[in-house]
Amino acid sequence: MSKAAKVAIAAAAGFVAGILLAPKSGKETRKDIKNKAVEAKNVAKTKANQAKKVAKQAGRAAGVSADKAKAEASEMMESAKRSGKVVASEAEKLSSEARARASRVAADAKRTAADVQKDAEKRLR
Repeated sequence: MSKAAKVAIAAAAGFVAGILLAPKSGKETRKDIKNKAVEAKNVAKTKANQAKKVAKQAGRAAGVSADKAKAEASEMMESAKRSGKVVASEAEKLSSEARARASRVAADAKRTAADVQKDAEKRLR
C-alpha cells in the first residue's frame, strides 16, 4: 500500500474516532458525518473531472505528436525515393559515359596497334 493511501486511511480513521468520541448528540454527529461525506464526495468528483480533463489533453497531444511524426516519416521516405532516383539516373549517365570512353580508348588502341604494326613492317623490309 502506498504512503499516500496509508495517510488517507489514518486521517479517515482519526476523523471517525473524533466524531464518535466528541461530546455531541447523535443527531449532530450524524449531520457532521453526512456533511463530511458530501464534502469528500464533491472533492473526489472535482479531482476525477480534473484528471479526466488532463487525460483528454494528454491524449490529444499524443495524437498530434503521432500525426506529426507520421508526416515527417512520410516526407523522409519520399525524399529518400527522390534521392534514390537521382542517384540511379546519375549512375546510368556515368555508366554510359564510361562505356563511350572505353570504346574510344579501345578504338585508339587498335589504331595505334595498326600504326605500330605498319611501321614495324616497313622497318623490317
